[in-house]
Amino acid sequence: MRIIGLTGGIACGKSNVSDALRELGALIVDGDVLSRQVTAPGSDALPLLREAFGEGIFNADGTLNRRALGAIVFADEGERQRLNAIVQPLIRRRILEEIERARAEGAALCVLDMPLLYEEGLDSLCARVWCVSLPREEQLRRLMARDSFTREEAERRLQSQLPAEEKAARADVVIDTSGTIAETRAKIPALYRMELREEEGNP
Repeated sequence: MRIIGLTGGIACGKSNVSDALRELGALIVDGDVLSRQVTAPGSDALPLLREAFGEGIFNADGTLNRRALGAIVFADEGERQRLNAIVQPLIRRRILEEIERARAEGAALCVLDMPLLYEEGLDSLCARVWCVSLPREEQLRRLMARDSFTREEAERRLQSQLPAEEKAARADVVIDTSGTIAETRAKIPALYRMELREEEGNP
């Protein structure tokens, strides 16, 4: 089984590429989904988050208020590191479990769809890394439109990740997502077939 990392800056269109790969038959391990699972009601992370950040990050029903937590951690690097120290080991454990599940199911291609692929050293699990890429101003515009962020809020989120240029420079495959969704999706089948040929030993 071939493991591919898929990463890129926030709001750069990674989910679009991931969806296209899923439709082609790849098994997707989605970091955002895993993050929600490890912080779901009853999870091990919630008591640790309550102890670290207080009751203000919780809704009245006891569920995690992600916007409130984001306001804290994206305004203070130390707080963001504290959050990552709690949730990232839990996410990594789930990633390894999902990789084994994919292998057991006979998947030819397993894609780690991870915004913090490089930041958390997850690229070491991958045969190759794909990175979605977008000019910074367009990235900001899309992020503000998608999440109703102010420019300041959007800037803070961009600053919490490795610069998009650095991610692209480190990646094996860079996918320009500045066009339409359809234009981006049209690029994926050939890249998918390339990875399958590599896995079969026929580059």
